[in-house]
Amino acid sequence: MAAYTSSPNGLVPVHIAVHDPAPMEEPGPQTNDYVRDRFTASAKYAGISWTEHGAEPRWLGMDTSTCAAAINPSHFSGDGADEYDRFLSGAASRGEPALIIATMGTADDDEDRVRSVFGRPRGRVDFRHFTGAIVGERLLEGAEVSLVPGLDAADRDLGLRLLNRPPGAPWWAMTVQATAMEGSRGTTVREPEGELVPILVDSLGEPVVARWTPGDGQQIWYVIPDGVDWNQVVDWLVQRALPEHVPAALRRVRSRRHVDPALETPAETQARSSLEELERRYLEDKARLEKELDQARQEAEPVRAGLLYGSGSELEDAVAVVLRAAGFAVTDLDEELGGTLSADLLAVLNGSTCLVEVKAASGAAGEKLISQLQRHLEKWPQLRPGQTVTCAALIVNHQHRLDPAEVYQRRVVDTLPFPVIASGDLFRWWRTQDWPAVQAAVLGQAHVAGGRKERPAEGSEIPAVSRRRWLPRGKSQRTR
Repeated sequence: MAAYTSSPNGLVPVHIAVHDPAPMEEPGPQTNDYVRDRFTASAKYAGISWTEHGAEPRWLGMDTSTCAAAINPSHFSGDGADEYDRFLSGAASRGEPALIIATMGTADDDEDRVRSVFGRPRGRVDFRHFTGAIVGERLLEGAEVSLVPGLDAADRDLGLRLLNRPPGAPWWAMTVQATAMEGSRGTTVREPEGELVPILVDSLGEPVVARWTPGDGQQIWYVIPDGVDWNQVVDWLVQRALPEHVPAALRRVRSRRHVDPALETPAETQARSSLEELERRYLEDKARLEKELDQARQEAEPVRAGLLYGSGSELEDAVAVVLRAAGFAVTDLDEELGGTLSADLLAVLNGSTCLVEVKAASGAAGEKLISQLQRHLEKWPQLRPGQTVTCAALIVNHQHRLDPAEVYQRRVVDTLPFPVIASGDLFRWWRTQDWPAVQAAVLGQAHVAGGRKERPAEGSEIPAVSRRRWLPRGKSQRTR
């Protein structure tokens, strides 16, 4: 064990049960598994700005008796068990709880699946000197996680920090499990000790971040998911967890990150309180806005993808969403009449009843699309004798395999009985919520804007809805 002299240098010593990653070199292709695993375990902590956060790492082979906290301590002899014992003994001799941070599971699926080949990846956290363990089952991607109300300041701050992890970061639903011990008289099951306090929970109320404390209060465990930003966790440890649970540890090293509130001036107290409130509001607002952005994207993506890249039912559904948003009452004729007896949609607005045909073409749109809608118009009186169609529109997503910025279209000067609308234009109007433009295009009317009728100038890129129609077809003019 290497000797280590403690002095009040302002940095809180923290034990991490891996070797110092600084002198390590990345293993080559011929490196054995032991060295590779050792490098991988240490590399997780290579990017931590310890001094910046007011902490000092104590790696394997360094004295841990004065450490204020431990990160992922090891129970196994030769891999950190001695350092872990000295950490626990040091905390007990000072009459302080041993503050421990443990990660649940492994973000690397392959590594976890080796441990659990019969189901989704699992994780496990065991406690030294106490019966029971916390077992975690990895949640499926996209699981919703929320903050438990009524938490104290330290737990709430940790929850908010972890709640702001990247959307694809993994979570594990945790449960407390009894300990089964095999002996000469059979299996003895010992019920788990302590209390598990949820901090973040999934949609079923199962904890995904939690604090565990045994009945004697000698240890305080924070169990968090693997794949975290360790700079955030170490900063929380010094700024929040230690002042809450082991404040003497900060006083011993004369930490510049923390002053006992009882020793603050009124100006310090007011400034600190204002800063804490600002940080709390920021984290809450960030979590709320990220959730709103995610929800808005989930709602917008089917329409955006359908209009710009879709075909078949995907394109038809997107067009129906836009027409309904523009005020039309829309009927899916394929669903109502069965098969393809008529056009795709029937759109009704202010006494106008329009047949809407929706088509996609991987290349330039052909003339046959026009004749298809004309046949539907001629056949309509036989399908619905009591319902008169007053107009029709053809909506085409041409060259849908290209990026929208690469799609071309040209003006058709032939007189047509109905408007032909590019789905890209329908997307632009939907995105800007220009519902009058959608209505005018489908109904074959001029767009009324600012109290006057507007018709596009010849050669412009806004689809005309008069008797000169747009047919998305050639490559003579670029759509912006």
